[in-house]
Amino acid sequence: MNTPEPLIPTTAGAGPMSYAIFQLARAHRAYAAAMLREMDLHPGQELLLMHLLDRDGQTQSELLGSVGLDHSTVSKSLRRMQDAGLLIREPAAHDRRVMVVHLTDRGRAMREPLAALWKSLEETSAGNLSEQQAESFVETAYAITEAISSRALPGEESA
Repeated sequence: MNTPEPLIPTTAGAGPMSYAIFQLARAHRAYAAAMLREMDLHPGQELLLMHLLDRDGQTQSELLGSVGLDHSTVSKSLRRMQDAGLLIREPAAHDRRVMVVHLTDRGRAMREPLAALWKSLEETSAGNLSEQQAESFVETAYAITEAISSRALPGEESA
């Protein structure tokens, strides 16, 4: 397979892997976003739905921890999803300040379409890879994620 040599800016020349990750993430997100738009979803909402489909009735804080997004992003996504009739949020019985998120019938009906979307996205993403390359990529991606996650964020080293 002949792949074109990427045009890496000279300032990124010392980090070709990081630049490749950036390009990959951007292309993958754009393709996924187009597929999600067909389902009237915004990027990230599918992850919230998937976590709720696995365990309905989570608190907003639990969902925040599951998807690794910031509070304002999750709150905005949940509000949009509630407006779309996919879920409801209600105060927890044990603490009225805690919001519990429940799927509606419409939200639960997203299970199969989401699974099909994810399968299609996977097939497209791995289309030029052998099974061994795909498995190796997943392993490598998680190793890189762990390496990054185990480091303090810049500016937090002294905290």
